[in-house]
Amino acid sequence: MFPWASTTFNPAEDIPDLSGKVIFVTGGNTGLGKQYILEVCRHHPAQVWLAARNLEKARAAVAEIQSQVPGAPIEILEIDLSSLSSVSKAAREFQQRCDRLDILMLNAGIIMAPLGKTQDGYEVHFGTNYVGHALLTKLLLPTIEKTIAGQESPDARILAVTSSGYQVAPKEGIVFESVRMTCADWWNMSRYGQSKLALILWTRQLAKRYPNIKCASIHPGVVDTELGIPRGVELSYFSTFLRWASLTLLRYVSLEEGVKGQLWATATKDLQSGEYYIPIGKVETLKAEWKDDALSNKLWDWTEEELKPHSG
Repeated sequence: MFPWASTTFNPAEDIPDLSGKVIFVTGGNTGLGKQYILEVCRHHPAQVWLAARNLEKARAAVAEIQSQVPGAPIEILEIDLSSLSSVSKAAREFQQRCDRLDILMLNAGIIMAPLGKTQDGYEVHFGTNYVGHALLTKLLLPTIEKTIAGQESPDARILAVTSSGYQVAPKEGIVFESVRMTCADWWNMSRYGQSKLALILWTRQLAKRYPNIKCASIHPGVVDTELGIPRGVELSYFSTFLRWASLTLLRYVSLEEGVKGQLWATATKDLQSGEYYIPIGKVETLKAEWKDDALSNKLWDWTEEELKPHSG
């Protein structure tokens, strides 16, 4: 149990029956994403889409989950969030194979990645953690809206896994001229923090612009996952030390505990759209200059312009 939790949550008892629901999860092949899929599959969803870059790991994850939940209705979808063409392809494939979407869990992410840019020229954390998810959401919104059309009490949800690491974003919040640079003179965690702050601000605008969809961002706590070990990259001594420190000195929790924030946001009737939650189910207020709508509106408009070539 999180020592600072504001509410108790027991997935076995507190997640309602999910019959008929279709759930889409990015980064579902490992860590929190895999644990989330395991837990929701215990509650009889119609389908869970496991979207991941590594199909081998995805198949292994499905086999492991189905060994615990026989017949778990999981579909695998290839997606690389660092490539907007891959995101577009994944969205098209999903919509060709499925005409419903109730819960979109934006779970995937990287941290402590080496200096670099995505295939589309964005700083690698910002492009992967934020821009890729923003495009995926934009492309899947029509399916979500179609799902809830005509429902008396619509309950579609878009949930973004973010981090308290947003607090180490630059003091300006989002430095727009930086997002197409490697930001070599920045502290690595500031690059990560900017991407996670962007998710929080964008989710708040998403909630305002789509009031019929419940949207929220969630910090899971400090959890032992494979986050931050990019493909083909060996951890440096410094990265290894930071990982040890986070697990040893911070309030490290297991995957089973860490995923509860996402599960709570999936299940609760008390979700306040547009808010940022820390474990479990507690709203955290951003500092005034970041909570001000001026910055989130600017980010929204910038994002819409960036995504135009990819969202026709």
